[in-house]
Amino acid sequence: MKIMGYRREDGRLGLRNKVIVIPSVHCANKVCENIAKQCQGSVYINHQHGCSQLEFDALQTRDVLIGHGTNANVFGVLIVGLGCEVIQAKIVAEKIKEATPYKKVEYLVIQECGGSKNTIDKGVKIVNDMLSASLKLQKSEGDFSDLILGTECGGSDSYSGLSANPALGSLSDFIIDQGGAVILAETTELIGCEAILAKRAKNNEIAQKVYEKILGYENLVKSFHSDIRGANPSPGNIAGGLSTIEEKSLGCVYKAGTRTLMDVIDYAKPVVSKGLTFMNTPGNDIEQLSAMVAGGANICVFTTGRGTPTGSAITPTIKMSSNTFCYNNMNDAIDVNAGDIIDGTRTKEEVRDELINLIIRISNGELVKAEINEQNDFSVWRLATTC
Repeated sequence: MKIMGYRREDGRLGLRNKVIVIPSVHCANKVCENIAKQCQGSVYINHQHGCSQLEFDALQTRDVLIGHGTNANVFGVLIVGLGCEVIQAKIVAEKIKEATPYKKVEYLVIQECGGSKNTIDKGVKIVNDMLSASLKLQKSEGDFSDLILGTECGGSDSYSGLSANPALGSLSDFIIDQGGAVILAETTELIGCEAILAKRAKNNEIAQKVYEKILGYENLVKSFHSDIRGANPSPGNIAGGLSTIEEKSLGCVYKAGTRTLMDVIDYAKPVVSKGLTFMNTPGNDIEQLSAMVAGGANICVFTTGRGTPTGSAITPTIKMSSNTFCYNNMNDAIDVNAGDIIDGTRTKEEVRDELINLIIRISNGELVKAEINEQNDFSVWRLATTC
């Protein structure tokens, strides 16, 4: 089954060919936004990080920024820094270029450019040049083995584990069977299912990592003398009929289908294995989506029972509802209705086939609703306090 995309020199396939403007620090957010808004066709992200972070937090933020620049959906990158921050624009740009030497990567520093206006003027010239170069790149043929599928559920309800997540799990199995890769994340939403996931591990080492990540997260919450309830399940989850984190987890794990678990990786680290990979992330929608995109996801499917507009600046994010009310109520944000499974009008395999056909159309240029709505959501999982 064929898809179209932009074949990179390292062999990866991008479903998009984006030029992205990235701030190395939150002080550069507005400059990045102004550059992108003057360059039709480019995208940007904003964040609240990059300075006054302890070393391990700063490195995690840097990894997510670098991962967005190296993602196969990206043609060119402009990093903009202030100049006095912990995460220096030059270092981020160098790391992206080191990992993907064929990409167009530039950086600007506001203090060195003589202020915001000068930086914006220089940035607009750089980005427009990148956009012109990107238009010369022709699409080539690929297939589903080129996909790294990010799976996510947010605003879940009692139907999520009965319709949308099983349908997504069926897609996950299909992509793996075609030679592709799938990311399962949301560690907090696997609490209670660690044994189920560990049984699918390819060996004892991978199984042990599953227990370490999930139980470690649970113990971290306990060490704060806090209660995960109220944060997860969230008030919306509870209103949607979910009573416990275990009940939510039993629905969430369906997203990963039934195939062997091949790898366990840390937050935002690159996906290097074909098949199913478990990435250690929080359940927070944006922090998780940003991590999977940084890890290399070139397509994402996000299931929801309550509804969400979430999307990535560079990776098409298909939104699928678990019930028909959600699909109709938030139709400007939802692409696929798995509520048909609950209504008895379609099977999970038929919904899976709709997703497959949609991915093919996306590869040919069709926009998902998150892209139409310009949802450029981005956030990084913080590990400690600002200092």
